[in-house]
Amino acid sequence: MQPTPDIAHVQRGVYADAVYDPAEDTFALMDALEEDAKEIANATLCVEIGSGSGCVSAFVAQMVGTSAAYICTDINRVATECTVETAARNKVSLEPVLTSTLDALLPRTSGQVDLLLFNPPYVVTSDEEESAAQAHAALGGAWAGGTYGTALLQRILDQGLIEQSLAPGGRLYLVAIKQNDPDGAA
Repeated sequence: MQPTPDIAHVQRGVYADAVYDPAEDTFALMDALEEDAKEIANATLCVEIGSGSGCVSAFVAQMVGTSAAYICTDINRVATECTVETAARNKVSLEPVLTSTLDALLPRTSGQVDLLLFNPPYVVTSDEEESAAQAHAALGGAWAGGTYGTALLQRILDQGLIEQSLAPGGRLYLVAIKQNDPDGAA
């Protein structure tokens, strides 16, 4: 069993009020990744959209090892700083990029991503709350998901960013709840 990365710093200092503290959704994603450890072991490029604390990417980096590169995107500057600290505490190499989704990585990573991780803002909120949360690039952007809790995911799907990014045989791990209608999301 892979240990959870050291994320004690997330609850302290500047991170406490600005970065999503890993919770059940985070741990469910890590459980799914651990179940598929053999299938993802040969990944060479792993990208996490909205990495927050960097906990999930650090977890994957501990599993897959140094043969892969790990890019972590987030719109929240404090979250990218937290990801750097998470990497240092767990002795892994994570490269945070201050951007909203994947568009800043393209075309350089087109068709190269073996493992794409996304725990999107999925809480059902008003569209106005979701838009404001994304615009302010703060903690609310980690959870405010719009009318169906899928606003950011829908934008990514509409832009074709997942298809453009994934390598042949690449895998997407996505967190969703029943209210998001995961079967209808694709």
